Amino acid sequence: MSELVRFGVSLERDLLTAFDRHSERKGFANRSEALRHCIRRELSEEIVSDPDAPVAGVLTLVYDHHDNDLPGRLTSLQHEAHGMVLATMHVHLDEHHCLETMALRGPAAAVNELADRLRSSRGVLQSSCSLTAIEAAPERHVFHDHAHKDHA
Repeated sequence: MSELVRFGVSLERDLLTAFDRHSERKGFANRSEALRHCIRRELSEEIVSDPDAPVAGVLTLVYDHHDNDLPGRLTSLQHEAHGMVLATMHVHLDEHHCLETMALRGPAAAVNELADRLRSSRGVLQSSCSLTAIEAAPERHVFHDHAHKDHA
């Protein structure tokens, strides 16, 4: 953990009151924790806008699984990008609708492109994508495309 630094912030009373209410609703222990969270989120949004930035996130799709082989097309797209698709979860919402979530990781531009290809597939009814910046460990390559040996 890095060294903590204290500093002063001047805010309008109404803004501080709204921030305190927000912090309490979200369950932050104190203003410092809430402010750290807000700063990290803001910095992450800026980093994610860099096409080469390493990101991780979740893509959520809702679709009618009876619609024109959509499940097969989605699976094919995921297989084409197997290095970026870490995991998927498929849930049957009702007789016709499915919810599929995908954990994704890779360079921001590539992950966004994959998410756009999946969410724009004909038959997808709703989608959302949430990405966040991740830091790559300098001693290892986060994004690689090679086979792994089977482990017994």
